[in-house]
Amino acid sequence: MQGQNRKDIYPGLEVGIILKKDQRNGNITYGVVKNLLTSSAFHSRGIKVRLEDGQIGRVTEIVEET
Repeated sequence: MQGQNRKDIYPGLEVGIILKKDQRNGNITYGVVKNLLTSSAFHSRGIKVRLEDGQIGRVTEIVEET
């Protein structure tokens, strides 16, 4: 799983997150990071972020830039 280290995530980065309501079914929502909500340097389930559209969830993957 990517997205566990805070240093790898920054505003403007495109990521995939799991919303609270999707934790059981594993649906991933994609968007661009607006700000980071987790203050610790590492989180085992993923750093919590707010996307530019206002959705909040934990980062499960970082979308590779091409």
